[in-house]
Amino acid sequence: MDHSIRAVRAGEWEKAREIRLAALRDPAAPIAFLDTYEQAVGRPAGYWQDRTDTAASGVGFRQFVAEDSDGRWVGTVTVMVEGPSDDVRFGEAAKVDQTHLVGVFVRPEVRGTGVTEGLFQAAVAWSWALREPPVERIRLYAHERNSRAIAFYRRFGFVPSGDSVPVLSDPSAREFEYELRRS
Repeated sequence: MDHSIRAVRAGEWEKAREIRLAALRDPAAPIAFLDTYEQAVGRPAGYWQDRTDTAASGVGFRQFVAEDSDGRWVGTVTVMVEGPSDDVRFGEAAKVDQTHLVGVFVRPEVRGTGVTEGLFQAAVAWSWALREPPVERIRLYAHERNSRAIAFYRRFGFVPSGDSVPVLSDPSAREFEYELRRS
């Protein structure tokens, strides 16, 4: 399947909303995302517009999408820039300038075709190219039972950092942090 990887553009909020809702309907959604379909579907257009336009600006955030030859978004990942002086969004406070990959989703019909690799290559390249701040590491979290995601992250080069946090909806479960350090 042909696809291209690119950064989301301002004004593409309807496609951003559609792929997020598709991700939240995926069977893995309860262990992959903090958000739920019920929460997301009721959000107003302005929420999606602001979210997409912020990601398109590339200031503090960047969303990458995989687009098929028909213009349909078949995958996405969002990158958040985090620094030691920033508010903690999730997990432990940043000790160094870093990026945090979130919202990873690839439609089932294109899994295993290189889409996830392409999205991660774009996210990692963007992270390493940042000059203000220069990023020292890239992190992400995975639910302990999300074996498919963990296997991909490890194949891509992410390693366990040793940090974990309880899952908000089930404090008996853990989200483990994985990292990729600048070499």
